[in-house]
Amino acid sequence: MATSENWQLFVHNGRHNHKIAVYSHNHAQAARLMEEQLQQTEQFRKIHVPPRNILRFFREQDVGCAVSSQKIYNVVAKIKRDRMQGRNTVEEVLCLSAERGYTVFDRNGEDSNVLGDVVVAYPTSIAMLRMWSYVLIMDTTYKINK
Repeated sequence: MATSENWQLFVHNGRHNHKIAVYSHNHAQAARLMEEQLQQTEQFRKIHVPPRNILRFFREQDVGCAVSSQKIYNVVAKIKRDRMQGRNTVEEVLCLSAERGYTVFDRNGEDSNVLGDVVVAYPTSIAMLRMWSYVLIMDTTYKINK
């Protein structure tokens, strides 16, 4: 018998009073990814495989796989966070653009250090613009607020 100021616990029979769960998806131990699966997830993300297809692959490999889709999404998010090394999304885009040889033009607000405009262009696009300067197509409607 265990007691406290507000409650008491009596154990009459120490055996389980129910059958073992058939679906173990909610059990943390069964739903975890093994080290090999973590490495495969990282490899799949490098080639841009969607998380739902990663989960399908794991379930085809092991019919009794208890990994949930949320676990895959959490692992993918952790991989992204680790890759970004503490940078926010805009800093990551600018960093990756510079690493991969894109030309980046940015403009800050007049009285503040807030980023106003960004143009990211592939070197081939710059060369084409120089060759045919009378035709310019720009997509400026990405994620507009409605």
